[in-house]
Amino acid sequence: MSEERRRIRAVYTASTITVYQAYAPEIGVPAVREGRFPAAWKRDRMTWIKPSFLWMMYRCGWGTKAGQETVLAVEITREGFEWALRNSCLSHFAPELYADREAWQAQVRQAPARVQWDPERDLDLRPLEHRSLQLGLSGEAARRYADEWIVSISDVTPLAHEIHALVKGRDLEAASRLLPREVPYPAGDGLLAHLGGV
Repeated sequence: MSEERRRIRAVYTASTITVYQAYAPEIGVPAVREGRFPAAWKRDRMTWIKPSFLWMMYRCGWGTKAGQETVLAVEITREGFEWALRNSCLSHFAPELYADREAWQAQVRQAPARVQWDPERDLDLRPLEHRSLQLGLSGEAARRYADEWIVSISDVTPLAHEIHALVKGRDLEAASRLLPREVPYPAGDGLLAHLGGV
């Protein structure tokens, strides 16, 4: 895997970035209604956010997997997102980035966020050559995410189902037109250097 393939692609504005999560309706529905996660959402567990819509579709089966029926687009501040990246480490040992396994384990123990670079997906959810960012938030990062960074929460389950129906009908051109327009995120100032990204 070359470094060039580890790039964040996302929908973003000057101040926000959109990430995706999927939950059971008892979490997802009130989150959309209130614009914040309900009390049932556990701040003491790691939560994974994904800037890639299609990777989220791969993970939740287009919103059909049990406990992932409500697909959320969560718009958060870029300031918060970048804080999480700066305070993250890889979820696996990479010898080119850490002096040794012990140094990586020390980072894992103290970092409130984890990064995984997983294969991006096409409309048929097959793996592609380039990688997609998964950002795991725990402890302080999860609390900040839930309580400080969220700008809005939208239910994109109908969009997921509409695109999936077009894919099943093999109208890939129409499906592609409905996808969120994800472009390379401006990760300047070495934001991803410690994570092997560009």
